Amino acid sequence: MGNALHTTVRSTFLTRMTSPFSAIKPGIKLADQVASALEAEIRTGRLQTAQKLPTEAVLAQQFGVSRTVVREAISRLKSLGLVDSRQGSGVFVQALGVEPLDFAIPHAAPKEAVMHIVEVRRALESEVAELAAQRRTAADLQAIRLAMQHIDDAVRDGYDGVAEDVEFHRAIARAAGNPFLISTLNYLSQFLQDATRVTRANEARRTDFAQAVTQEHEHIVRAIEASDSAAARQATNEHMCNALRRIEQADPAFWAQDGVRLAASLVAPLAQPSGPHTPT
Repeated sequence: MGNALHTTVRSTFLTRMTSPFSAIKPGIKLADQVASALEAEIRTGRLQTAQKLPTEAVLAQQFGVSRTVVREAISRLKSLGLVDSRQGSGVFVQALGVEPLDFAIPHAAPKEAVMHIVEVRRALESEVAELAAQRRTAADLQAIRLAMQHIDDAVRDGYDGVAEDVEFHRAIARAAGNPFLISTLNYLSQFLQDATRVTRANEARRTDFAQAVTQEHEHIVRAIEASDSAAARQATNEHMCNALRRIEQADPAFWAQDGVRLAASLVAPLAQPSGPHTPT
């Protein structure tokens, strides 16, 4: 959204909406622009708790959009817990609580969305691997090795190995012994799994990619077995950096076909905020 829109919106509410919104410009989805403008007013306190929004018709006129666009924008605000409808009374601003985590990026290209998730994984899982190297038990090592074997078994049997790959990294997280890290990864599990589905589909198209992933997993495990926390962090960081490079090197045909389909859940517009996910 352009600065002109934000400036106009702020001015409008500061004068208690005695002047109308200016019409928004084509480009980014109109409902997103309207929702973002209203959200900014709520989060900055210019629209306060229990304050009533203008009617759908008034907002449509002020923004220069259809009532359908306004309705969709209000629906987004409801999904974020920012407003609530009262039958026969209108739409009112809700008290701000903890903002829900929403990893669906409305305007990102599939490739960009996947890379963002891999970057999140790099930050989290590098720390996880370092802690795992410090704290792992013999049982943890056995579970990690078994999880890695399950990836190979799944691929050999003709499966994509996505669930097994995610479980491999989760086994390392369990070895780290930090329940908050495990909960965070569980919370993000669907997003991590969706991104992993894309990266593994790309890697399966080239033998050198697939072999590199196996070798990188082995380096991580060996560092954890050796209780070398620095090496475990470095190996995991390199694994994720290499995953990013493999995404960059994917041929255009992949993104035009499988990549778009597999990453769809990461780029769904106006996605509902997601709550905690159970482990897969």
